[in-house]
Amino acid sequence: MNMPDIIALVVAYLIGSLSFAVIVSRALKLPDPHSYGSGNPGATNVLRSGSKTAAILTLLGDTLKGVAAVLLAKYFAPHFGVTEIGIAVVAIAVFLGHLFPVFFGFKGGKGVATAAGVLWALDWRIGLGLTLIWALIFALSRVSSLAALIGSAMAPVLAWHFLGVGPAFYAVLAMAVLLIWRHKENIERLVSGKEGSFKKP
Repeated sequence: MNMPDIIALVVAYLIGSLSFAVIVSRALKLPDPHSYGSGNPGATNVLRSGSKTAAILTLLGDTLKGVAAVLLAKYFAPHFGVTEIGIAVVAIAVFLGHLFPVFFGFKGGKGVATAAGVLWALDWRIGLGLTLIWALIFALSRVSSLAALIGSAMAPVLAWHFLGVGPAFYAVLAMAVLLIWRHKENIERLVSGKEGSFKKP
């Protein structure tokens, strides 16, 4: 890694640290998402506040910051010497910023929306494929965490297929492992049959 790569890494991490669940909730005078439901600062938990608008804005913000970080790195790569490894590191850094945001006491979300944004920006075919997988699993199960877990498991497969084995593939693999780790409590609830769903009562 060179100096432009390191600068891009730091900027990406700071972008990722913008926790839109908290920002949007404060702007709309809603409770802190850490204080109710799962305590996770993400769109699904924000929806539990009763505000669909807040949930949508959170989803868009968390997704677009992943898109923005990677696309900015790609755009500036030829102008400032950001390498292929640097772009892959940016992908991980913005994701880690969401998981451990420096602006909010390192208490971040699980990273599904931000990872989705990163994947769309790395290669639209990966983003589209995973969005379709998520939508299909969610439509069948109505369980958001299950859809996220299956999508996470498939992400490296699609990255390998479309990008081959290189820096971007390893970045996607690292994100997939972290996503699954962040969902460990959901996995326990899924196994025990206690995971919440969006099925109508």
